[in-house]
Amino acid sequence: MTAPTSPCVALHASPPAGPLDDPVRAALLGTHAHLAEQRGRVLRYPLDVSPFVSLPPDPGPADWADAAALAGADGTVVMTGPAPAPPADVAESMLIPGVQLTGEHVAGAHDDAVVRLGPADVPEMLDLVARTQPGPFLLRTVELGVYLGIRRGGALVAMAGERFRPPGWTEISAVCTDPAHQGQGLARRLVLAIVAGVKERGEQPFLHAADTNTGAIRLYERLGFRLRRPVEFRVVKLPPAA
Repeated sequence: MTAPTSPCVALHASPPAGPLDDPVRAALLGTHAHLAEQRGRVLRYPLDVSPFVSLPPDPGPADWADAAALAGADGTVVMTGPAPAPPADVAESMLIPGVQLTGEHVAGAHDDAVVRLGPADVPEMLDLVARTQPGPFLLRTVELGVYLGIRRGGALVAMAGERFRPPGWTEISAVCTDPAHQGQGLARRLVLAIVAGVKERGEQPFLHAADTNTGAIRLYERLGFRLRRPVEFRVVKLPPAA
């Protein structure tokens, strides 16, 4: 089954109570509406952009069937915000506790050593992600927003970028540094450079982290980010759609 991708279709879905309560849904109904795929009340990004799916907070059997139809042959989807528990006959792959932080009072800073990354840099970005595991990053993830990097000797050694963009907000994501270059403050410089661009658009930055990633959380708090709420990331393997 082919999922509709028209933004005008996605706009018929009900928005979340607040833009950061379900940032996937809010982004797909707003800035990322041109990327939205929808069946019924379920929204998702294209398979090669992001694995994230948004179900309504009260999903029924039809919603889970629609999610399976959008999940592709692999059947794996990722949820956050309201991440409802799947039906009993669905094998849940992983549940990751996390935190959501906001940076209304973080002062951004542009950096002359930071370079803009684009489609031509994707092979290097994928290689860096594979070695550092900051979270999902796929062939077209770079289309979600601005991605910045730092190079050493021509090689990409650190990067950060923008993922979900609910109204008034931009999520900072894919923050990672090659292990050989850690401890040099590269992640800090990249995060502040992303913040500067976000605030110049009149938006505010936010981010997510696994609650076990205490080093990253300490860095973000030193920069001025503050805890908004705990969240969960739920990875679910759905059976093939009928």
